[in-house]
Amino acid sequence: MSSKTRLYFPNKIQSNLISHLTKDQSHYTKDVMRLKIGDSLSIFNSQGEWNAIIESYEKEGTRIKILKKARDKDNEKNIWLAFSLIKQNPLNFLIQKGTELGVQKFVPILSERTIVKKINIERIKKIIVESSEQSNRISVPEIKNLEPLKKFLSQFPKNGYLIFCDINCNKNNLKNILSKKIEGPICVLIGPEGDFSETERQSIIELNQAHSLSLANNILRAETAAVTAVSIINYYLNFA
Repeated sequence: MSSKTRLYFPNKIQSNLISHLTKDQSHYTKDVMRLKIGDSLSIFNSQGEWNAIIESYEKEGTRIKILKKARDKDNEKNIWLAFSLIKQNPLNFLIQKGTELGVQKFVPILSERTIVKKINIERIKKIIVESSEQSNRISVPEIKNLEPLKKFLSQFPKNGYLIFCDINCNKNNLKNILSKKIEGPICVLIGPEGDFSETERQSIIELNQAHSLSLANNILRAETAAVTAVSIINYYLNFA
């Protein structure tokens, strides 16, 4: 893994562009990483990744000059992670590891047995950006607003695959499922601590795009199930 400082840059990037980092990024480069004038760093967004150097530290923020493109955007699989809201620390873990594993979209869900009812989207966005910077990925995942399970199921893409982590499922045919041509997103769906209600479970498995998956003989915590499922799917899509 590269030790070079990597920062997400939401604006348009091009060679020889002069720009300033944000206040938080300027603090990070100067006071945390202790980069000096002339030191190099990388900046990235959905366009790709560029090499840059620090030209000066100014009131407006760290002034950088973009040099040349280092990497094009990766050809990533369109993996989503839909999850019933959980407490803050487990949620942080789920978001961090999901980002590292290549999740493209996070979808927080409200179900009948969801205990946590609110989510700080801006805080989650910061975690996503930091995890993207640290994990060497170029794309930055999207976090959707909280929505009811019923709405999520009704709007799920017709050409997508919904991998439902079902503790009542006795089969694991994921290899066969993922061996087919999939044009839409592949979305992992994780239930709340008390699992989905039987009514909700039926509405999920009756969806044409839904495929049940058993992850283990034991009952897994939501964040463990999420990371496990995404890891397995990641493996099958990229390495199997």
